[in-house]
Amino acid sequence: MNSEEILARLVAFDTTSRTSNLQLIDFIRNLLDDHGIESLLVHNDDQSRTNLYATIGPDDIGGVMLSGHTDVVPTTGQDWHSDPYQLKTEDKRLVGRGSCDMKGFIACVLAGLPQITSTPLKMPIHLAFSYDEEIGCLGAKKLVDAMTEFEVKPRIGLIGEPTNMSMVLGHKGKLSYRVTVSGLSCHSAYISNGVNAVEYAAELIAFIRNMNSRVQQELTDPSYTVPHSTFHVGTINGGTALNIVPKQCEFEFEIRNLPQEDLDGLVHEIKHYANDVLLADMKSRYPDSEIRFDETSSYPGLHTDPASTVIAYTRSINPVDNIGDNVSFGTEAGLFDGIGVNCLVCGPGSIDQAHKPDEFVSREQMQTCDQMIENLVHRCRETSELD
Repeated sequence: MNSEEILARLVAFDTTSRTSNLQLIDFIRNLLDDHGIESLLVHNDDQSRTNLYATIGPDDIGGVMLSGHTDVVPTTGQDWHSDPYQLKTEDKRLVGRGSCDMKGFIACVLAGLPQITSTPLKMPIHLAFSYDEEIGCLGAKKLVDAMTEFEVKPRIGLIGEPTNMSMVLGHKGKLSYRVTVSGLSCHSAYISNGVNAVEYAAELIAFIRNMNSRVQQELTDPSYTVPHSTFHVGTINGGTALNIVPKQCEFEFEIRNLPQEDLDGLVHEIKHYANDVLLADMKSRYPDSEIRFDETSSYPGLHTDPASTVIAYTRSINPVDNIGDNVSFGTEAGLFDGIGVNCLVCGPGSIDQAHKPDEFVSREQMQTCDQMIENLVHRCRETSELD
């Protein structure tokens, strides 16, 4: 099967985040088995989703990891003009959910299996396919934990998110929290008898908003379209009726930080204001008041040194010799980089098409990625050197 045929098979699996990807992984695993390639599965806690990891070639030296996530975002509420889970082939485009983000890259990798296995490799090629990237890189965290126990890990990694095949060296990290503010309810005619959770939550939200304005002036990186860390409050819910002082309010916020930002310091500042200023005041009126922070997702940013081996190596195999702007969306690259796998982001398609109705990847981009995989295989047959 060529990459378009494999992409059609991959798109047909509805692997929306937090649903099972096991059928898709079985399909991949069967392809690997057909070529005599063993694979390791790293499941989530309830065994409903899994990562897949495989090494092709010598297992006593590090090599090149090709990594992609198998999950996709939902299609609910989107106005598609074709079945999102049936690949629609057009003259220049391949339309379907996940075609761009990022089953197109996985399809190109799998289409290269006959070539990869036709002759022995001097440099190993590792495959890493994960679950639930779209909701906080949950699968990759499990995979990275397993990889820390490997005697030999990949030396470099190509994360195939859609970059128009340009090499992206950096992306922001993300940390998100659900904050629950608990006070004391009473009749609104006697507000001094209560502790208004909504009002204290609003003060904390205003503090976070002001931090967003301040941080923009403190650290910037012009290589990003949004050149500073950002704070965002996305949901809020509190109160039951206008004539009742609300006992509880809950909101969610996120920080998308430049990788060189002191994220721990930013979080400490928010929690210090919440606990030492707001909560102290609340407790002076009602001792059982509470402000609770529950982390809902996190992943580190990526900041690849321009002199890194992975850049020169990718240049030697990628038909698109271009370093693109750093990106504000996240990837799994920072997690792999954290265990010593020197990573960059490079894959077919444009992020402008991701998560949208009628998502597509161009045939030209797929062909370019096919060529990169072919060049990689040729080099891994010729030499075990990365430099």
